Amino acid sequence: MLEKLNQLEDEYRDLEASLADPAVLSEQSRYQRLSRRYAEMGSLIELIRRYKKALEDLEGARSLMFDPEMGEVAKAEVAELEARIPAMEQELEVMLLPKDPADDKNAIIEIRAGTGGEEAALFARDLYEMLLRYAQKLGFQTEILDTQLTDLGGLSKVSFEVNGPGAYGVFKYESGVHRVQRVPATETQGRIHTSTATVAVLAEAEEVDVKIDPADLEITVSRASGPGGQGVNTTDSAVQVLHKPTGMIVSCMESRSQIKNREKALTILRSRLLEIKRAEEAAKLRENRLAQIGTGERSEKIRTYNFPQSRVTDHRLEGEDKNHDLHTVIGGDLSELHAALRKADQERQLETLTERV
Repeated sequence: MLEKLNQLEDEYRDLEASLADPAVLSEQSRYQRLSRRYAEMGSLIELIRRYKKALEDLEGARSLMFDPEMGEVAKAEVAELEARIPAMEQELEVMLLPKDPADDKNAIIEIRAGTGGEEAALFARDLYEMLLRYAQKLGFQTEILDTQLTDLGGLSKVSFEVNGPGAYGVFKYESGVHRVQRVPATETQGRIHTSTATVAVLAEAEEVDVKIDPADLEITVSRASGPGGQGVNTTDSAVQVLHKPTGMIVSCMESRSQIKNREKALTILRSRLLEIKRAEEAAKLRENRLAQIGTGERSEKIRTYNFPQSRVTDHRLEGEDKNHDLHTVIGGDLSELHAALRKADQERQLETLTERV
């Protein structure tokens, strides 16, 4: 492992030199890419240096264990370092796990009402507001791409973009079926209902990621409208894109600009196609969109929001990490829950690597 750590330190020093090079400073895109990599490596390099220093200290302490004057102090230092170094090695193993290159991308999040009628649409709205608040707390910028409102103010569908470095890496854990157990506002008998909403999180694809043949597209425009047929604008700005090879349809109508809606619709289409491509390359990770959202049935759940018990249960976690405070999560603070999911994900990756070895 030391050879790998030395290579990383060499890369970090090369980055430092490059970032001080006037030629690099003049190339904005290259400078930003190197700066991002340099920032990403900071905490890892700090840990590597602490780890190597601990190994040096251990070697030095062991050489003094039988010294008449320093022996007892050296033995105590050896015991302390031998207890500390394995924990540092474990932390390094986690930090050296292969990173999904899509994690740094912007995210496109699609939420749809599942089982439960109007209550499912109201729950979909709650999920949208929850994720919107979380994005804002983390400093991400958000933009609505498409919405379909219901008569009672719910959302049968909403798509929105989360912009900022690392957005996909943060929100990818929300992909799946979310289930709610509560007394709906539409319930007159006070009975608890169970409803679902599905969430798909896509890494935003750029043109370099997915090439689309214009001949494969059928693009239509119309006037955007709201619930009950109320006109939103009087121009043909709503855009619908059909991708003929897959039959995939994407619509976007939030902007009054037809050009902007067209660009956003194509971005969503590219992102869906990229997700399918990633799924074909790594099917065992179940990354494709269909695997994320399933069919919307209650049994295909990743998380349950139990209002009577004020508890959120994430079914991918175990033990104490599984249950969280409902009002904290619904209020848009998913930091503790996501930390537990990242930890579980890293542990699974480590187990997989161990099995391969």
